[in-house]
Amino acid sequence: MHTKLILIEGLPGSGKSTTAQLVHEILTENNLRAQLFLEGNLDHPADYDGVAYLDEVEYDDLLSAYEEFRDLLSPYTWNQGNSYFVEYRKLINEHSSSIPNEMLDTLVKHDVYELPLDRNRELITAKWKQFAERALNGADLYIFDCCFIQNPVTMGMIKHDAAKEDITNYVVELAAISEALNPLLIYVDQNDLEYSFGKAVEERPQEWSEGFVDYYTKQGFGKKQGYTGLEGTLQVLKARRDLEESMLSSLNMAKRKVNNSSYDLDAYRQVLVKVLSGIN
Repeated sequence: MHTKLILIEGLPGSGKSTTAQLVHEILTENNLRAQLFLEGNLDHPADYDGVAYLDEVEYDDLLSAYEEFRDLLSPYTWNQGNSYFVEYRKLINEHSSSIPNEMLDTLVKHDVYELPLDRNRELITAKWKQFAERALNGADLYIFDCCFIQNPVTMGMIKHDAAKEDITNYVVELAAISEALNPLLIYVDQNDLEYSFGKAVEERPQEWSEGFVDYYTKQGFGKKQGYTGLEGTLQVLKARRDLEESMLSSLNMAKRKVNNSSYDLDAYRQVLVKVLSGIN
């Protein structure tokens, strides 16, 4: 199978990032040029992370309110027609002490993943189309962690409690856009969701688990169901798992489900070697 895109998906704590890194190692050992983009990469070619979207009026208002920061904003801003994109995470990383909190708050509120679902989908699918065209004409293979299923499901279900059909159609559209790249979807599964999520909570900083619980229970699906705390978050994750399982069956693309329940890195690596044996 000739592919230019490998997609790594699965629930939080399943081992997606570990899987993505192992896939990159295996392909590199086989002398394949592969670019790895983990969750949170601020230079992702098909996604937006830490990027604010403003229309022309909103951007003009921002500049009017913070005129003295126009030159500072400029290197982190690009526009497409009447749409303006500000890489505010990069701005924070490099100039946090120079930026007023009020301006940063404004940019965060305009994050691409704080937008209404329809607008988010419009922007994300447009960027996927740009990426697919470039990747098709290039020599490299790309490995994406989380941004194919997780982000649409997080926006659609967790944040907005959108209809199942709308969320599924979002993912199906991304699949159609990337079809020419002959993508391979690797879905990381766990036998015991409660154990794998609990393990992630124990191993990661408390700030992560608190933020995760709030995000999953204080908006969208979780809030509507009245779920709270870690137990409520687990219920949302079970519902998310069911949704993603149904999505997998509707996706017309090469896909493999791999089980990472043993957390045996060497054995798991051999499973991935077999999955990737036909990549060239």
